[in-house]
Amino acid sequence: MKLNELLGIEFPIIQGGMANIATGRFAAAVSNAGALGLVASGGLDADGLRAQIRDAKAATDKPFGVNLMLMNPHIDELARVVVEEGVQVVTTGAGNPGKYVPAWKEAGIKVFPVVAAPVLAKRLERYGIDGVIAEGTESGGHVGEMTTMALVPQVADAVSVPVIAAGGIADGRQLCAAFALGACGVQVGTVLLASEECPIHDNYKQTVLKAGANDTVVTGRSGGAPVRVLKNKMAREYLRMEKQNLPLEEMEKLTLGSLRRAVFDGDVDNGSFMAGQVAGMVREIRPLRQIFEELMAGCEQVRKELSE
Repeated sequence: MKLNELLGIEFPIIQGGMANIATGRFAAAVSNAGALGLVASGGLDADGLRAQIRDAKAATDKPFGVNLMLMNPHIDELARVVVEEGVQVVTTGAGNPGKYVPAWKEAGIKVFPVVAAPVLAKRLERYGIDGVIAEGTESGGHVGEMTTMALVPQVADAVSVPVIAAGGIADGRQLCAAFALGACGVQVGTVLLASEECPIHDNYKQTVLKAGANDTVVTGRSGGAPVRVLKNKMAREYLRMEKQNLPLEEMEKLTLGSLRRAVFDGDVDNGSFMAGQVAGMVREIRPLRQIFEELMAGCEQVRKELSE
């Protein structure tokens, strides 16, 4: 079963849960364009998430979901909010959602944890989840170590639930490859940063458009929290501090509020511009609907060429 059939949407595509970016309005715009929009809970408390969910409900009658970062200090309250607000889909990251799954399933919520290794996917399957999002290290933001090409087929072999591929997907060739690897659909993020509807500062969009193939870097490996961002003054300084083995607290001072500086202020020097390695393939700002249609058309073209 393809992801669109599973979720009742037009395209087999989920929008990534991008903290400070994926507002209720943006999630609704994604859903209205035919994919599954997600409200990101990163940086929100229970009241904030509730408000964003209601914003999404006011702007779409299509299915949408919520991405929950399990490291959020308010996670217990956030886990209840998605039930109280009748959210249809929950994706999770940065931890094991097992303690929340029974209540979510009782409420009829479809649950898709993000995983970076086959062993975690297998462990989570026992909780009765509806599928897993296998996210490769090519993706923007918090990353694991396995590439999408290696991760997706191993996750597909390890579990019997549907697998969604994420990380390194920006055109039809990569979408087609994801299906070939055993995925039923994909999650995309970086390519959506350059959408007309994305609410980030224009400097953020232009930074993505200008990025080349080697313009991302992973910071935070020394502290066990690797994050892929576009190279800039702050990222280079962070890497320099890591090489010097400076205390984590000192490095965190540098990055405190850096995502907000990128998203809202467009601070090209001191912002954290999270983006995946496919940023080098993103060359124009397009409407969301056009992005999804071109992904699907490109995939179909590849299929035709392979069958000739």
